[in-house]
Amino acid sequence: MPINPPAIDFTDMHSAPINIVWLKRDLRTRDHAALAAAENRRVPYLIAYIIEPDWLQRDDFSIRHLQFVGGSIADMNQSLRPSGHNVKIFFGDAVEIFTWLCANYSIDSVYSYQESGALQTWRRDKDVATKLRRAGARWQQFQTAGVVRGISNRQGWDRQWFASVDTPPIENHYRRSQAPKITHNFALPKNLSEAMGKYPKYMQPPGESKAWAYLSSFAEGRGSTYVQNISKPGASRTSGGRVSPYLAWGNLSSRQVYRYISAHPNYPQHKRNFTAFTTRLKWRCHFIQKFEVECRYEDQCINRGYELLERPPNNDFIKRWESGTTGYPLVDACMRCVVHSGWLNFRMRAMLVSFLCHHLDQDWRVGATFLARQFLDYEPGIHYPQVQMQAGTTGINTVRIYNPVKQSQDQDADGQFIKRWLPELANVPSAYLHEPWLMPPFEQIFVNFKLGIDYPEPVVNIAVSGAKARDKIWAHRRHPAVQREKTRLLRTHTRND
Repeated sequence: MPINPPAIDFTDMHSAPINIVWLKRDLRTRDHAALAAAENRRVPYLIAYIIEPDWLQRDDFSIRHLQFVGGSIADMNQSLRPSGHNVKIFFGDAVEIFTWLCANYSIDSVYSYQESGALQTWRRDKDVATKLRRAGARWQQFQTAGVVRGISNRQGWDRQWFASVDTPPIENHYRRSQAPKITHNFALPKNLSEAMGKYPKYMQPPGESKAWAYLSSFAEGRGSTYVQNISKPGASRTSGGRVSPYLAWGNLSSRQVYRYISAHPNYPQHKRNFTAFTTRLKWRCHFIQKFEVECRYEDQCINRGYELLERPPNNDFIKRWESGTTGYPLVDACMRCVVHSGWLNFRMRAMLVSFLCHHLDQDWRVGATFLARQFLDYEPGIHYPQVQMQAGTTGINTVRIYNPVKQSQDQDADGQFIKRWLPELANVPSAYLHEPWLMPPFEQIFVNFKLGIDYPEPVVNIAVSGAKARDKIWAHRRHPAVQREKTRLLRTHTRND
């Protein structure tokens, strides 16, 4: 999407130095190193968020992501208002924007967090760094979430992570000051601006203030059944932490969450639940660290040997999986739930990927981008390593081929979640709810239900597809190319603490 050259307003030109805080996935006002650094310099600074046209064209982008960003920025501006600051949104290529800023303003320093994003953002950051260096501006990037840039193995990583979350959060203070006035033509197009302001009410509300409300309610009561309900698709929606979107877009830092839960008065009473929660917080950073070290996870099998594993595309299978019409109630309910609400618990996410890759024998890349668009908490560093782990393409993790019927019976025994998202099964008796294809035609008549019309026949026979998948994936696991890559991956990504 081309951007017209900006018309410069010479009345707003500044000869005095200014600094810039470049926000990325760190949309908060507290425990924010970049904002603290800008305040400490006591030089006028601009807080900027850049929306790049290339981001909007990516296969993993969804308007719900942009809407969450917009709501988060609005929440920040509410908090920053007493200081005279606000977040200024730029629309355009980041390199072009910084080129223009450096040409028309005296930029002393740029502050931001390191971003473990897609390969595209990594390349963009390198180009921005080159531009700033040539313009004589300093760019200071701060470490994010205990993720260490530039390491080649995981020696000592666990100790470093605990050190990062054990450090007290930054106490940000904002003195009353006038932010630099900058006139530019990198304005957000009207249609995008309007879309950002129409956040769906049925999704988790964005922003730092809402993030703290969710975290507090978890510690005050919701988390008391965290472990008990962690795998249940319905109950986990209330007993889970539900802070993943706020971590993904930086409304909360990992350090804030870890220290808040660990120091909460309810911790002794709910130690098992709270410890399980903070352990997963560490796992989250563990997967982002994998991606930081090797971002090939995004579009290539991390174990190159699995590029040799053939999975012929079947568009009918893919469409039925995406639309929640596979004929397997829990699979379909989970898909419709995440498409509507943007959130699903971990086990059910894993089951969706497993069903696509193993039972339907489809390539993980097809599902990875589709699910990325649905997840409100989409974080590339977690998403792609997790998808590949469930797809069985790492060669170092146990391959799990989920049985959707067993998962349904175990995790949604009363069928409440299924009936919530598949109203066409509301009258199906409990005895057949998990396997409606077993319901005799005569009984279907009694409840005014017709399999194949009201709800589809199963897309595959999971007894057959599961057996084929196990034979296929385990046989390929012994391939020499897979074994060679396994050695490399263990050396690179295994923690040695």
